[in-house]
Amino acid sequence: MSTVKNPIIVISVFLWIGFVCSISFLEAWLKFQAPGITLSLGLGIGRLVFNALNKVEWVFAIAILISTFINSRALLSFNKISFYIPLIALIIQTIWLLPALDARAEMHILNQVVPPSNLHFYYVGVEALKIISLALFGISQFKKQAS
Repeated sequence: MSTVKNPIIVISVFLWIGFVCSISFLEAWLKFQAPGITLSLGLGIGRLVFNALNKVEWVFAIAILISTFINSRALLSFNKISFYIPLIALIIQTIWLLPALDARAEMHILNQVVPPSNLHFYYVGVEALKIISLALFGISQFKKQAS
């Protein structure tokens, strides 16, 4: 039997994983399959959705940070490091990747020439890293209870 060390962390981690998986790995490409959705319209929707997702992710990250530091003082345990990875990934996305992708989407929407870029691949890679790290962190929040 297992018990949860900190329910706020577990709830936040697995909701965060669910949001990222549903938006980044489902909605992002699926919206372009809908009838009548042009590239410009899809990019406009994507900008709104990913900016909203980023804000929601920050709510989860802050809830986890606060709960982690209230309940534990060790700064470099495996549990914390497995959380720092998605936190750093979120910072990178917020400061660099989302603004860069947003600017490219705006260029597309304005019918400007957009040079080739690997930014989407970087974004997907960061999302995958974030999901794996969050899953490890979430699993580490369960402790086995002696029977």
